[in-house]
Amino acid sequence: MNITPIRNEQDYQNALERIDVIFDAKKGTEKGDELEILSILIDQYENVNFPIDMPDPVEAIKFRMEQMGMKQKDLAAAVGFTSRVSEVLNKKRKLTLQMIRKLSSTLNIPTEVLIQDY
Repeated sequence: MNITPIRNEQDYQNALERIDVIFDAKKGTEKGDELEILSILIDQYENVNFPIDMPDPVEAIKFRMEQMGMKQKDLAAAVGFTSRVSEVLNKKRKLTLQMIRKLSSTLNIPTEVLIQDY
């Protein structure tokens, strides 16, 4: 096992290729340990070099509604009147703290996503 830090794109590609070779390694074996360490290094490299931003709050709401088969009227209990739901989904009204709490629990969206400015 010869593991080195991932410092550039070539190191990253080499690590990905090695992961492909040892992907089915069993835990507790030398290759299993190598797989675990390489996975951590790759994850760290990707987090620094390819960060993923949080989704737009309204787009996250729309996405979860679609996943759950919900209509705008289904959110009226969390947001208020159906017209208010429409205003929020069209970005004409900001989410209030109370809306964020209800939407988070209703749609299972992290509050960190909903609290962002849009």
